[in-house]
Amino acid sequence: MVEVRITRDSEGRIRELIVEGHSGAGVKGSDIVCAAVSALAYTAVNALEELAGVRNYTIRDGYIKCTVPGTLSAEKREISKIVLETVAVGFKQIEFNPEYARYIRVVDKEVRKDD
Repeated sequence: MVEVRITRDSEGRIRELIVEGHSGAGVKGSDIVCAAVSALAYTAVNALEELAGVRNYTIRDGYIKCTVPGTLSAEKREISKIVLETVAVGFKQIEFNPEYARYIRVVDKEVRKDD
């Protein structure tokens, strides 16, 4: 199962995104859940880097972690917010699909204190 952990600050902004695990929904190379989750996760880190200059991420097999620093300008914070909220919707849509729900869990909560 893939676990997506979304951590928000006290203002509700996503400050950290962790995607971990393998879905097991199909054979490696033709696993549709893995492909969808991977596409969203890689889109998030690449868009954050290209559009907001956020390069604070770790990628390895079955694991992506991205942390948004609290020191971004207002413009970069807004860009980061749009990117991360968009991919969060994507992850939740996969989870809400009855066909795929057993392969992904999205945990979205406010637990992180501001930097």
